[in-house]
Amino acid sequence: MSLTLVMIPPHDPATLGWPERLEAAVPQVSVLRPESPDETADALRRADAAYGALPAGLLGHCARLRWLQAPQAGPPPGFYHQALVEHPVVATNMRDTYTDHVAAHTLALVLAMARGLPQYVRDQEAARWAPDWAPASVLSLAEATALVVGVGAVGAEVGRLLAAFGTRVIGVDARVTAAPPGFAHVWPAGALDDRLPEADLVILAVPHTPATEGLIDAARLRSFRPSAVLVNVGRGPTVRLGDLSDALAAGRLGGAALDVFETEPLPAGHPLWSRPDVLITPHVAGAGPHAVERRFAVLLENTRRFAAGDELINRVDKTQWF
Repeated sequence: MSLTLVMIPPHDPATLGWPERLEAAVPQVSVLRPESPDETADALRRADAAYGALPAGLLGHCARLRWLQAPQAGPPPGFYHQALVEHPVVATNMRDTYTDHVAAHTLALVLAMARGLPQYVRDQEAARWAPDWAPASVLSLAEATALVVGVGAVGAEVGRLLAAFGTRVIGVDARVTAAPPGFAHVWPAGALDDRLPEADLVILAVPHTPATEGLIDAARLRSFRPSAVLVNVGRGPTVRLGDLSDALAAGRLGGAALDVFETEPLPAGHPLWSRPDVLITPHVAGAGPHAVERRFAVLLENTRRFAAGDELINRVDKTQWF
């Protein structure tokens, strides 16, 4: 049986040779790469599957679509719009393609905050010699408790790496119930408020979903230890930046290391840029080698499974966006 998969514009240049590679590996599948809106609409009318984003206007052209592959692990807000949620199409994502990169970046953020490196970088820029020997200037990971919020692939790997430093690692998760290697315990997502007060490090590795939007707000920040450090490598909308900025300014938090932000790019005039207790990276935790090939491997595996009528990997609960 012949099947049609459409790669929806705009196209990532890194995917240029994917149609030919997919067709060579799965001869039953014809891959279309339309360029114009009219070509895209026409292709989607014949499509059994698609790769990319399907806004409501395009979804209306999909008469026979059965599978949609998202290009990211956590697509941007609006990807899972109501019309897509209600459509019978099965959605899959790219989760677990950047796990090692994001986990390594997370550890870099944690270690930098634990040793006060953001301040020392500022001192270096000013040619200022200002050693800080106060015991409280260092967070001893061997004596710390880290709360990992979201114990999926990334969160589980972060916990495993932190445990090697002697850190007591606990987690909360909406789906994971068994503690992965390195974790002392994992609680349901509803236990977050009970666990926050015992954490020296709060590490967010959750996707942006209806349940996690604004997860860390003014009320929850009041539950943090005054010395606690917040690390966010999940998605920006999970943290209310205004509330975080206020908590830091009031001394109710030890610091923050952020790779993702409620507004991206973070506005140039935002107060977080100038705080010595904040470390900022511009949504690059997933950067690293082999990313393109890993994404292609997921698409190829699912294309093979789709053609064979087998269960797809990385299926998404569209109502929960992950």
